[in-house]
Amino acid sequence: MMTASRRVGAMSIWKLLGLIFVPTLIVTTVYVIVGFMQDAIPSFLLFFLCAAFILFPIEIGIVRRASKEEYGRYSLRSSFSRHSAMSWWRVLLYASVLFGFSGIMSVTIAPLENNLVAPISDRLAQITPAYFDWSNIEYLKQYSSGMVLLACIGYFVLNVIVGPIVEELFFRGYLTAKISRFGNLAPVIVTILFSLYHLWLPFNNLFRIAVFLPSALVVWRKNNIYIGIVFHCLCNAISAISFISSVYSG
Repeated sequence: MMTASRRVGAMSIWKLLGLIFVPTLIVTTVYVIVGFMQDAIPSFLLFFLCAAFILFPIEIGIVRRASKEEYGRYSLRSSFSRHSAMSWWRVLLYASVLFGFSGIMSVTIAPLENNLVAPISDRLAQITPAYFDWSNIEYLKQYSSGMVLLACIGYFVLNVIVGPIVEELFFRGYLTAKISRFGNLAPVIVTILFSLYHLWLPFNNLFRIAVFLPSALVVWRKNNIYIGIVFHCLCNAISAISFISSVYSG
């Protein structure tokens, strides 16, 4: 009988690429098409609604189907095939240290990368409708205060809680274990692909990799996915709070 350890290491690179990029290509395409057809709701809310109804269900569905095939019932067990118990204070400690490191990256790597990609990003901004620019606070002023509040609440819930949990279960839990035959390179490969998977945010890949690679390696070495979940939630919380603050102070 095939053991669990053998089962989780049987995914080809081509399947890995398909599982990552087909869903994100679908959701990004739907987001762009719907965005061109309407502007009734802010674009950042539109994207996360698309993610909530398309991307996240697909990713969780993949994990649940794998769990059914490997363990006999639909669950999230395939995301925890390399998971070991750890006290919550240690989880919070690791996540906090990683979060501190991400802060250093935000003031070093992020500005440097922004300068490097500025010619491309500026050109893209010139040909992209203002609707798709999440940072265009002036554009948001056309919406009612109630709509903006609803958008910010939806953005916070989906980007700070739902999104990080789903992505960590899918990437750091399920996919990394599936290519465990690559050893310590497994979290590196998945982290690079995780960054590139953000098709709706095509820049800042160096920053995303620099921020999430240490977390992926710690999760891999400590066999505890909760470290990655807490860390990811913390990062997105700071980003969301900063964004929402700019919306209401603009």
